[in-house]
Amino acid sequence: MKTIHVHVAALLLVLADSIAAEAAPTTSGALVLDARAMKVAGIVVDTLGRRRMGEELKAPGEVKMDAYATVLVSPRVASQVVTRKARLGDVVTKGQPLIVLSSVEVAETQGQLIVASQDWQRVSSLGPQAVSARRYGEALVQRDQARARLRAYGLTDGQVGNVLRRGSAAANGDFELIAPSAGRIVTDAFMVGERVEAGRVLFTVVTEDSVWVEARLSPSDAERVHDGAAVTVLAHGRELPGKMVGRSHQTDETTRRTDLRVQVANPDDLLHPGELVETRIAVGETTPRLAVPAEAVLLLRNQTTLFVQGNGAGRFDAVPVEVGETRGGWTEIRQGVTEGTAYVREGAFALKARILRSELGED
Repeated sequence: MKTIHVHVAALLLVLADSIAAEAAPTTSGALVLDARAMKVAGIVVDTLGRRRMGEELKAPGEVKMDAYATVLVSPRVASQVVTRKARLGDVVTKGQPLIVLSSVEVAETQGQLIVASQDWQRVSSLGPQAVSARRYGEALVQRDQARARLRAYGLTDGQVGNVLRRGSAAANGDFELIAPSAGRIVTDAFMVGERVEAGRVLFTVVTEDSVWVEARLSPSDAERVHDGAAVTVLAHGRELPGKMVGRSHQTDETTRRTDLRVQVANPDDLLHPGELVETRIAVGETTPRLAVPAEAVLLLRNQTTLFVQGNGAGRFDAVPVEVGETRGGWTEIRQGVTEGTAYVREGAFALKARILRSELGED
């Protein structure tokens, strides 16, 4: 009877050990989390790829309008604002009317064009044989000069043609300023009824597909950056690629910093002028290597470890890896995983903490 009790106790001990082994992480450090646990742990999965591991300079930056994609809309003659046709924030198309203005000078020139055009029609119908060459030429020149003055005032060919079609009824001095390019209106500082002088900026139209970022570096660091250098702009939790397209040749007297101009694609309208961002500027290009953010690699059981996505939903395996140098916040992966592997980019520390708690019997 005693022998039977011993065998039963031994069997129970084996079963207990087996159950404990299934509840604890595997030797590779496997964990299985449901969607809620992954959200709480802040798990973000990315695909292992190659990137250049050159040295990077970190610098603060400010988003600016791309001046090469910015257009100022202003009258070329003193006028009065009659009607507003566009407002701040509107997205406009090329050729879209923005404002109706009225000008005494334009009214006079509209009248001159109508008279000169009618005179030219009479002279041209008679032909050069019926009138003197001088009279024939003067009539043509007067019509063309009146048309050219209206164009110089900012009227389009369509508006000039409308004056000729409508006759004296159109010689009231009214004319429209149109959008010279597609974009978004970012300034519109005027009021209806206001008198505006020639050259006064009424609208600023910006194409927001790209913006500039002015990165501020010490003069010695700025000298290390070459035209076309790759730049990463960090904003709104995202990394946006850009390139250095210009450098100031003056050092700010107050900050003792030099500005670098970075061009950044902005297709999602994510960046807006005036925003403060962080930039990382490459200054030493190397062959692309497998790399992950430095915080994705940690020490577990005295081994440098990277968490990778395992087979099955929510499964993560702790895989020992061999790492190289760390530059610009990125760590090279030399061995242990291959390109294309899904790994834990953010939240690795939370996974490590779960494994350690499990080993201590707290889970």
